[in-house]
This record gives sequence, structure tokens and C-alpha cells, in this order.
Amino acid sequence: MNDTGRGAGPDFIEALARGLDVLRTFRPGTPSMTLSEIAGLTGLARPTVRRILITLETLGYVRGAGRGYALTPRVLDLGMAYIDSLSMWDVARPHMEKLVAQTNESTSMAQLDGSDIVYVARVAVPKIVTLAVSIGTRFPAAATSLGKVLLAALPPAAVPGVLAEPSRSGITPRWQPSAAELESTLREVRAKGWALADQDLAPGIRSVATGVRNGDGEVVAAVNVTVHAAETSVDTLLDDHLPRLLRTAADIGHDWSRTATIPSATA
Repeated sequence: MNDTGRGAGPDFIEALARGLDVLRTFRPGTPSMTLSEIAGLTGLARPTVRRILITLETLGYVRGAGRGYALTPRVLDLGMAYIDSLSMWDVARPHMEKLVAQTNESTSMAQLDGSDIVYVARVAVPKIVTLAVSIGTRFPAAATSLGKVLLAALPPAAVPGVLAEPSRSGITPRWQPSAAELESTLREVRAKGWALADQDLAPGIRSVATGVRNGDGEVVAAVNVTVHAAETSVDTLLDDHLPRLLRTAADIGHDWSRTATIPSATA
């Protein structure tokens, strides 16, 4: 994970980059890790990792856990600072809650981060699905309805470079399209203004998504409705839920534009 010399110029702080590398080693399924495990994953020397962990522990971001270390809830402040700075949740929540009340299905909002999507808001209903989702969850973009919408919003020439970035989700999707197949799919999404993912990511997960636009007409996020494939057909998803989703996205975009809290997306 560590990439010595990745920074350009004298202003790049390598020590900070290494600290972030250590934080990123903690993934779902690995709530605690030993110093040796972290050193192996980051490629950093054990003494360096030890100093970073001591610093993070002093700041309250990690704690000792048996023979290793674990994250503390304080790390949530880092992600929530981003969401709060954009007022995403405050603006989107009432509209997403209304959509859930109308559909009795979960809805989520995500943005693009490299080749992944990252969930930034969610209103869920209690249903058993293949993959657990919460704010901060990452999935490979191309295999999700949210990701297809966000990729389609990019200039077509930029898509290959974005997808060349390694995914950090830890998920291997069912649908792994060729470049030509994905290009055709994104062309269709651009034409329709919405995207369907029918068990592309994992069995049983079916969703439809559309973009949320700012005052300049740029897609700054995507919002979806997710259903269980065994309970809800594609026809029901598109005929009943999609029109409500499109209205919800338009309402969120209108409120974002009115409050002028969301800057233009550049990622």
C-alpha cells in the first residue's frame, strides 16, 4: 500500500500519507490487526508502524485490542466531516425518507471515488440482502446502478483512466464487462438518464439509480432504490419505483441548488 516517493515536491508530507495508509488497512472482516500484519499490508517498517499507531492511539483513532490494534468510533469524524461540509444528509434526508415511505424499499446516495462508489447517505428498511451497506461502504462502480450513473456522467474519454484505479472495496462483482460492453452500457445510461443493475454486484440485489444535479446541471451524486430480486421484479422496479426515484432526485437537486451548499463535482 505504501508508495515511497509518491508525492511531488517539497510540500508533500510523507509521514501523513503513511498514517493514512495505516488507517486504511482496517477493512470489514478485520476489526483488529497486529503490528506485524499492518506492516505487511502497508509495506512500512515495523518501527515506523509502531510510531504511527502510538500517535493514532494518543489522538484517539485506534486502541489496543488484545495483541493488536482496532479502530475507535472517532474515525467516523473524518468521513462525517466531509458529508457534513456538503450538508448532504440534511438536505437529502427528508426526500429519501419520503421515497422509502412510498416504496417500502431502501434508498442510498453515493459519490464516485476512483473506480469505487462510496455511500454518503442511506435510509434503509429491514430486509435480508446479500451485502451489508452503511455510510462509507465501497463497491466497484461499474457493477452498481449508482456507479453506472456516476461513470456515465464523466466525459467518456475519462472513464478508462478512472476504472484503471484499483478498487478498495474488497468485493469481486458478478458482472465484469469488457471495455466495449461497459462503453455501450454507459452510452445507454446517458441517453436514458438512469441505470439498472440486476444482480450485477451480487445475487439477490437489484437496483435502479439516477443522478442528482447541482445548479449548473452537473451530476454531483447518484441516488437509488434497492430491492431483493426474489421479491421485486424488474418491471415493478422500473414501472413503480423509478418514477418516484426520478422525482426524488429532482427534489434533492433543487434543494441543493437553492441552498448553494454543494460545489461542482470534479471527481
